[in-house]
Amino acid sequence: MKVDRDLGADAPYGPPPPSDTAVEPARTPRAIDPRAFGVVFVLWHPDASHLIHLDDAHAACRHVVAVDNSPEADADLHERLRGAGIEVVFNRNAGGISGAYNRGVEALLARGCQVVFLLDQDSQLGPDFFARMMQACAQVGSQAFVLGPKVFEANLGRYLPVFSPAGRMPRPERIDDRVEGLIPTLFVISSGSAISAAAYRELGAFREDYFIEYVDIEYGLRATRQGIPVYVNAAVEMRQQVGRFFKRGIFSTSNHVAWRRYYASRNAVHALRSNASRWSVHWLIELLTLHQVLCVLVCEEHKLRKIVAIAVGYFDGVFGRLGAFEQRHPRLAAFCRH
Repeated sequence: MKVDRDLGADAPYGPPPPSDTAVEPARTPRAIDPRAFGVVFVLWHPDASHLIHLDDAHAACRHVVAVDNSPEADADLHERLRGAGIEVVFNRNAGGISGAYNRGVEALLARGCQVVFLLDQDSQLGPDFFARMMQACAQVGSQAFVLGPKVFEANLGRYLPVFSPAGRMPRPERIDDRVEGLIPTLFVISSGSAISAAAYRELGAFREDYFIEYVDIEYGLRATRQGIPVYVNAAVEMRQQVGRFFKRGIFSTSNHVAWRRYYASRNAVHALRSNASRWSVHWLIELLTLHQVLCVLVCEEHKLRKIVAIAVGYFDGVFGRLGAFEQRHPRLAAFCRH
């Protein structure tokens, strides 16, 4: 396919390994068909570069579902994608990124896919990404699993850390020098991650009342809590770049708009409070909120809108008030639109 080429996760399973060291691949691979995988590719006002990424994914995978979360349908684009053999679901941002993932996963499971990959339009994959990830999937030793690649965040200029599921106090662990093995972690970022059909059926859908932000973190915590292993595959790398990055002194920020600050604040509070009985993460809630506020004050524009969004999000998270911002607080959401 050649098209003209911000955004906007039944067999018994065992618990994750008790240590934070990489685990050796299972000696007897599970019955995972290396061809039985599909890709959910989420679009949001895609430009030419995003469609190149979609083209690359389709070249490596027969089963691709493009979920367009843009508010208005691009009929010409959808027609061209369908003509190239890509299934298109126009979701109109219903349920946010979570809704897009759920619609795409449901479509691929209906085709009989055993493993589903989630991709944001900004993600850049190597030529052997799917083959090497599927090889790792076959070696996990469990039918239910969540597996992510080693992610290089271009904005930060470094690899994202993992958080060991062992112990009560999760701490970030650098994996820059790791080039092989499956590393246990509490969660992986959604883009580039592989979710087995068994895991999705066991865990259920992504939380659409989260809409965006912390969707993947909540899903990983849910999986770990229920005994479904979550790993980073250190042998496979993915380059990711999200948002408009800005750095001033010791502060760095993705410079998201005010309404995304609301979701980041609210969902962080809700996800961490919901898991406080399992992991000692309650102390992170105020720290993350304070960090957001300082980043806005030091680095960003539209400070009042963003501080209001963070404050409202914090209290909504404390009291478990979820759902779409504009439905819960229509006037504030209008004020925090940018």
